[in-house]
This record gives sequence, C-alpha cells and structure tokens, in this order.
Amino acid sequence: MKYDVTVIGSGPGGYVAAIRCAQLGLKTAIIEKYDTLGGTCLNVGCIPSKALLDSSEHYHNAEKRFSTHGIKVTGLKIDMKQMIQRKDDVVSQTTKGIDYLMNKNKITVFHGHGSFESATKISIAKKDGSTETIETDKTIIATGSKPITPASFNYDKKRIITSTEALNITKVPKTMTIIGAGVIGLELGSVYARLGTKVDVVEYADSAIGMMDKDLGKELTRSLKKIGIKFHFKYMVKEVTATATKTKLVAEHRDSKEALSIDAEYCLVAIGRYAYTDKLGLDKVGITTDKRGRIEVDHNLQTNVPGIYAIGDVIKGAMLAHKAEEEGVFVAERMVGQHPHINYNLIPGVVYTWPEVAAVGKTEAELKEAGTPIKVGKFPFKALGRARASMDTEGLVKIISHKETDEVLGVHMVGPRVADIIAEAVTAMEFRASAEDISRMSHAHPTYTEAVKEAALAATDNRPLHI
Repeated sequence: MKYDVTVIGSGPGGYVAAIRCAQLGLKTAIIEKYDTLGGTCLNVGCIPSKALLDSSEHYHNAEKRFSTHGIKVTGLKIDMKQMIQRKDDVVSQTTKGIDYLMNKNKITVFHGHGSFESATKISIAKKDGSTETIETDKTIIATGSKPITPASFNYDKKRIITSTEALNITKVPKTMTIIGAGVIGLELGSVYARLGTKVDVVEYADSAIGMMDKDLGKELTRSLKKIGIKFHFKYMVKEVTATATKTKLVAEHRDSKEALSIDAEYCLVAIGRYAYTDKLGLDKVGITTDKRGRIEVDHNLQTNVPGIYAIGDVIKGAMLAHKAEEEGVFVAERMVGQHPHINYNLIPGVVYTWPEVAAVGKTEAELKEAGTPIKVGKFPFKALGRARASMDTEGLVKIISHKETDEVLGVHMVGPRVADIIAEAVTAMEFRASAEDISRMSHAHPTYTEAVKEAALAATDNRPLHI
C-alpha cells in the first residue's frame, strides 16, 4: 500500500497532522503502537489528569467550602474506584472521538510499532507477531515523550511511580512523596492533597514551576501550602527505595548538605520527560538527534532526510500538546506549498492546579536579562467582585509591556479560570497590542477577565481603578 504521507504516533500532534494532511487532499496513514489512539495526552496525560483534578476539586469544595455557601453535607466519602472509573470513561469517550475523526477524514489507521526500513518504507510490527510494510512519499514522526526515571530512583511502577501509574491508584494514600515541583508533579500532588493525602514535594530548584515567571511560583506555592502540600526546595534526591508497602526517599540540600529522609506509601517521579524514539529505525535512514535524544529539524520541521519531518515532544521546544498540534498543521501545509507560521513565543503554558496558572510571552527575568526596558502592572484577584462571589480570591494577573512602545511582552496569571483567560492575552499579543489597547477594551462585569484590564491599566499608567 502506498501513501502520500504517513504519521507515526497518534497523540495531539500526530492525529492533528494526519487530519490536516487529509483535508489538503493527501492520502494519509497513521501508525499507533498502542490499542487506542490519542497518545500520552488523551490516554495517560492531559485528559485523565484533568478529570481527576476536577473530581478532587469537587470533593475539596464539598469538604472545605460548601458550608460557607450555606450548603450542609453529611456523610461525605470518597469512592476512589468510581473516581477512577469516571476518569476512564472520559478517556474512552475522547479516544473514540479520535477514531471518528480518522474515519471521517478517510485516514488509514495501523496499530503496531512503526519503524523505518528506508526513507520511503515503514515496517509495522503488530501485536499478533505479524509484520506489514507500507510505502510512503513523506513521513511525520510524532512519537512523543516518556517520563524520565533515573536508575537511582528504582522505578518499579508499583510504589515508585510516574504520572501513568498515579492516574490509577484506587485507594487514597495516606502519604505521598513527589520528586519535582513542575507542572505534572504539582497537578497530581493537588489531586491527592485535596483527597486527604499528606504530600511532600522535593525539588532541586529554589522555587516551584521554575520555568515560569517567579511571581507565579511564589503565588502557587502559597496556595498549595494551604491545602497541605509541604515543599522541600534546593534538595537533590540521592536515592529512592521501596518495599511492598512503602517508599523511602533520601536527599541532600544542595547548599547546606543537610540530609532529608521521607517515608511514604508512594513516591511519584515527576522530573521531566524525554523524547521517545526507541526502535524507530532512525539509524537506518540516517536521521540525526541531539545530545538529549531529540530529533534535529530545520525551519520547516524537516529532518536531515528529505521528506521526513518531526513534531511535538521529539524535537526541541516546550512539551505541550497544543504546540505539537500547531506543528502538525504547519508541516501538513508546508508539504503542499503553503506558507504557515508558528510564533513559538506566543504558545501559552498552563498549570491546572487550583488556582490555575497560565502564561504567555517573556518573563520579567528574561526581559531584564536581555536589557529590555519594561513596565509591570499587577492586579490581585481578591480585588474583584466576581472572585469574592465565588470565593476564588487567590492569585493575580501580571502584564509586562515595553517601557517605550507599551507593546505587551508577557502576561502571567495565577487565579480562577486563567487557563481560559490566557487566550485573551495570546490574541492581543498576536496583534502586537499595547497595554493601553487592552485597558481600553470593555470587559464584562463582574468577570474574572476584569483582572486583565486592571493589570493593563496598572502597566499603562499605573492607574488601576479598583485598588
């Protein structure tokens, strides 16, 4: 069988690339190693984690906040098996949606492990032991990433776990240690802390979500401490060991050399992910990778082998589903001679804790390091009537604009629904709006988005109206 383009990997980058290729008239195939489409994001990442985050937030509110609203609850219990079942149902519905989209767009789906025999031939090793070879003019590699699990952490998938296993614990643990104060660690830490687990987070850096603006890390740490999460910053983990019922983490403070030892039922390793290109046959076609195993691509996202492209987590850049989707569309359109564009600076980042965290553009530290003259405007959610009405008063919106031109260079938020609100900032920055532009746009009252307007006022002329 001969195809115009074959996509290896069916995560958000892969399946979106396949859909766009099909829309553009290309005969398209997609190869997926596992039984269901959707990759890490839909099966063991973005979607299931959000399902558990929502469920745990409902429980937390019922336990801690309903009484303030005048709602009395008695006999409140956690049915963890049902919580996991609902999560699985959400995943099932979502992956079936991808099946529908493949059928709708007449994309041929192969299940099995795809690997290159040559630049135009791909071998598919199937579960039943059989092998099928297909021919393709072009290929898009979209195989995603896997969690990093150092040997000294003794990852066993039972007690020492990654996010994959953390999504399927059917009994609420009394204790859990998390290595890494990044997005994955804090999201899953939030899930279990809300359900009553004593959570300790051990992080080598001096703050949480270290890749984001420092103000966001400070605000989020303050909020997560209120739900019981304990942070241990500047600690290097030396070793993690496990028995049948518990784990033991040993770490050392990077400055004082003070020892830290924590026992817990589970230890969640969340220190990042690595590009997954195992047994793809890259060596057979001469595709080059960098020191971190990421596939090297040019400005068209094409590898050093003509006709073979790579997108998403297997190449440089933020490991974000929506970044991979944009790259999938970009490559498909480039293949047919169109001229798409991706502004990587304006791909937003989000942390789905509560309060949520979202950001786009440059951080204050990055702009200062570059010597860019800036103005900074901040506005706290506690000053908003809408936030007080919903009891979601933690966090702020921070807008950074150029001191001379007033162009918005970065927007950083911690607060209610900021994962959705950040789209306003992305839109404004795509059109190179000034802080004054945003401040003069009418924002409905009472809404959370008024915090964006007020922060823009603060950045424009230091004249917020409500503080």
